[in-house]
Amino acid sequence: MFSLDWIYYAISWILLTWHSAWDAIGVPVDAVIGTNFAWILAIVFLVVTVRVILFPVFVKQIKSQRAMQALQPQVKALQEKHKGDRETLQKEMMELYRKEKANPLMGCLPMFLQIPVFLGLFHVLRRLDPAKQAKTLYGWSVEQFDSASNAKLFTAPIAGKFGSTTDELARLGANGTTVKVIAGILVLVMMGTTYLTSRQMILKTGWAEDPQQRMIQRLMLYGIPLSLLVSGAIFPIGVIIYWVTNNLFTLGQQQWVLRKYPPPPTATSKATSGARNPVQPAKSAGLFGRSKPAPQAPAKATAPKVAGPKPGAKPANPKKGRPAKRQG
Repeated sequence: MFSLDWIYYAISWILLTWHSAWDAIGVPVDAVIGTNFAWILAIVFLVVTVRVILFPVFVKQIKSQRAMQALQPQVKALQEKHKGDRETLQKEMMELYRKEKANPLMGCLPMFLQIPVFLGLFHVLRRLDPAKQAKTLYGWSVEQFDSASNAKLFTAPIAGKFGSTTDELARLGANGTTVKVIAGILVLVMMGTTYLTSRQMILKTGWAEDPQQRMIQRLMLYGIPLSLLVSGAIFPIGVIIYWVTNNLFTLGQQQWVLRKYPPPPTATSKATSGARNPVQPAKSAGLFGRSKPAPQAPAKATAPKVAGPKPGAKPANPKKGRPAKRQG
């Protein structure tokens, strides 16, 4: 059977290294305002460490999405050509992706690479139970294990969860109501930030023309946040802190990368650029989808056109005061 111990050792090492660093800097080990900041910061900087390592992969994800966008006109043409023949359509699209060296799954790669980290932290924090006998597993010392077991966020232990049993809360020395309130708030924040990270990417890159890609986008936008409402009850508070921090890091990182690698102009925008209003900029949407209308230049006043008289026609309004011709 495949062992995940190497992941547990790696996560523990990063977590303990950051905790020792904050302790050396002078961050209080004891609780301040009901919070052990050295352990909270250790979890936060576990996120920073992982995201720095995965940053090149994230940039490749953006470039792959740009390549997929550039292929959308060809994808749409294939869909029209093979309408009703799904099998042939899939073969043609796979051949197109292979020829252009575009990978539809690259967009999900950073998320998949973070799953082992999430599972590792989940396993490590779930073990923070004072009743455990094997406290030195995965490179922990007894002192570090006991310190982490007593670590709290606003008096709620980081090893506690919304669905903690009465016995678990008693061993952690925690109040059930406090744990549920803190965990519940964090789960809602986790859902909200997960939704915003997906929405930010879709607003910048647009909805995919490929039905499979569009289905993945909808799953990430709505399915994953809703699933957290149920699964969040089994996540230790420390894991939810990791997830929220990861989402906030993603929001900032996506904003920077999307500015550095802006989406390519689509076929629609190219057609529009050669139409009647070539200089009119497209509408831009904010993080929450509020459209900002593009400023319009004031129209220049033009003088009314006056029709001239037809050749040989008598003047309609002869000028008054002109003396009549004398007949001689």
